[in-house]
Amino acid sequence: MKRRDFLTNSALIGTAALIPGISTSCSGDKKDSKKFSNEELGMYSFVNIAPDGAPLKAALIGCGDRGTGAACQFIEAGPNVSIVALADVFTDRMDGCRRTLSEKFNNVVDDSKCFIGFDAYKKIMELSDVDIVLLCTPTHFRPEHFKAAVEAGKHVFMEKPCAVDPVGIRTVIASSKVADSRGLTVITGNQRRHRRDYWEAYAQLKNGLIGEVVSATSHWNQGAWWNKRQLPEWSDMEYCIRNWFNIKWLSGDHILDQGIHNIDVVTWFMDEMPIKAVGYGGSARRLTGDIFDFFSVDYTYNNNKKMLHTARQIDGCDGNVSEHLLGTKGTAQLNDNGEIKFLDWEGNLLWEYDYEKNPVNNPYVQEHIHLIESVRLNKKINQAESLAYSNMVAILGRESAYTGKAISWDEIMASQVRYGPETYEMGPLPDYHERVVPIPGRNPQ
Repeated sequence: MKRRDFLTNSALIGTAALIPGISTSCSGDKKDSKKFSNEELGMYSFVNIAPDGAPLKAALIGCGDRGTGAACQFIEAGPNVSIVALADVFTDRMDGCRRTLSEKFNNVVDDSKCFIGFDAYKKIMELSDVDIVLLCTPTHFRPEHFKAAVEAGKHVFMEKPCAVDPVGIRTVIASSKVADSRGLTVITGNQRRHRRDYWEAYAQLKNGLIGEVVSATSHWNQGAWWNKRQLPEWSDMEYCIRNWFNIKWLSGDHILDQGIHNIDVVTWFMDEMPIKAVGYGGSARRLTGDIFDFFSVDYTYNNNKKMLHTARQIDGCDGNVSEHLLGTKGTAQLNDNGEIKFLDWEGNLLWEYDYEKNPVNNPYVQEHIHLIESVRLNKKINQAESLAYSNMVAILGRESAYTGKAISWDEIMASQVRYGPETYEMGPLPDYHERVVPIPGRNPQ
């Protein structure tokens, strides 16, 4: 073995020891024949409504469409819960959120608990009557907001992704460990982990129905997504935030914001991190911003396992949002359209989820049912670290596509890459006002 390979493998073993569910044993060729129960695998309950209990008061940080949706789903998830405080940088976004909460749920947020500005989240953390914070701003701000919430002793709902760069990921991992030490619940917005059909499929896979997983594919291919053009009255910063999905430093690109769902499923089911990634992509038809239209990333794992991930947002092309795991005995075909099944290599059905017997709850509400249930029943759940590692897999693929170079897991975990300005204020952004899309082969690794 070459010295470089030895060092790489040694580092990976050290990294794997930090990740729940990843074995570093050298005798992993033969699987234990023991069958695991759903409880042993950590499956959550799938009740239709969270249990009643003492009042739970939540604050929403980020009052846009996703944040307002999360606030509504929190209220729908169970009895005796409310939104008592809001934070955002835009008054119009906050006004719209307050109006929705009031009209739909008679949930009125007092003026004294509505905070505007980049430091508004800090004022939320000072409120002693807030039990839970919902983190739903553009992704760039998530690591610092999560860190502040944990330090303030708040339970957390954290939308995915959780960071746009390696620096942010390491912040989330560190904060997750602090949350564990304080007994805090952290539920994340990778909603497939809150679907009963996906959990039942995970149990089938872990109990060996298709044998050893040797490769996988994951895809989020759809039409063009929303975008906004800059209005004359908007500063560069305001424009970036209002068009955040199309701005690299705020969203991390669509391989993070949407492709992360599918990458997370494969990471969850395979229980391991890739060794390296080689990717490509580009911007062909995106109208605004500085992110790609399409990605294709070839991930390599130990023992020559592979995952191909594709992500595309271009109108007029075939759509595909799914995950597919290939094992020594058959295949697992997964999607969230009511078609989850396992086949052997002759095409015979081995198992499929029974949607008539066990209908799947709205996963966006189920996330919050799990959140409330975890807090009220003291059934601690902390998904932050799992999301962080899946998020880093997506970042690894993105950076490989941006640079056109192979990048190893060790390199991305140690990377000092950080996107975005150091300070936040409404006004010009000299380094971010032009649409400069990464060019593979010209960007430094």
